[in-house]
Amino acid sequence: MRFTIYQDSRQGGRANNEDRTTYCYSREALLMVVADGMGGHHYGEIASQIAVQTLADSFQREARPTLDDPFRFLQKGLTNAHHAILDYTVRHRLRDTPRTTCVACIVQDNVACWAHAGDSRLFQMRGGKVITQTRDHSRVRFLIEEGMLSETQAAVHPERNKIYSCLGSPTPPEIEFSRKTPLNHGDILLLCSDGLWGEVSGEQMAIALKGANLVHAMPMLLTQAEAKGGPQADNLSVVVVRWEDAYVEEPRSIISTQTMRHNEVATHMEEFGRDPAHPTDLSEDEIEKAIEEIRATIDKFNPRKQGQ
Repeated sequence: MRFTIYQDSRQGGRANNEDRTTYCYSREALLMVVADGMGGHHYGEIASQIAVQTLADSFQREARPTLDDPFRFLQKGLTNAHHAILDYTVRHRLRDTPRTTCVACIVQDNVACWAHAGDSRLFQMRGGKVITQTRDHSRVRFLIEEGMLSETQAAVHPERNKIYSCLGSPTPPEIEFSRKTPLNHGDILLLCSDGLWGEVSGEQMAIALKGANLVHAMPMLLTQAEAKGGPQADNLSVVVVRWEDAYVEEPRSIISTQTMRHNEVATHMEEFGRDPAHPTDLSEDEIEKAIEEIRATIDKFNPRKQGQ
């Protein structure tokens, strides 16, 4: 595999950053995840951390170097994360469950498979155009599909942020899966939270990224979205990959997995409370306690194999 990848998460105008992102890759498989947490007093960021960490842990254990069944991996990972968040709620006797949207994508054998719950999106871009995107699990998206609302009206609709599927809700999430999607050289897969796509459309991003170096172009798009959102801008996060089979960008920005060992996995995810992109007013003791509890919760639903 050869690809260029970039991830970033920004606080916007919010008090905390409740978004989380990660990407992991083995010699022959790639995982990308974006989660957008919901809930007061840091619980939204705990829900999103549980989601991305559950999937990353599973990938590290199962990608040897490919996954047996990418769709089954996604289904099991998202479901386990959902139950882990519910378990955290019970153990902490919370009045309401912290929740998170989530979109996750696996690429192996030059084929992409993805799944999502909520309104965090995946866009597939080719030649400066969006050729595929996920369908938001929201009331506004339903109204658009029924012809009762235009895209322009939806952008300012008072219920545009209300969703009916997420991880951590008392009702089971509606997890929607893609088809197996073959990738062409130069295809872009962009996963993001609504803080980004709500301010800069997929079509605008596709045009801006066409032929551009992701490492240079994507920060400018995030800055543009942050500026458009103003003082109350939402958290905005992205993981974006361009599928490569030739050096079309600066060599240092391209990842080649050909030299990786058979069972090796690389993971890029910041630890809870320690990432400048996710500022928190928790004390060091509170951060340590949260990390320990997140790990214990995940391990309960994502047990490690003996000897690992």
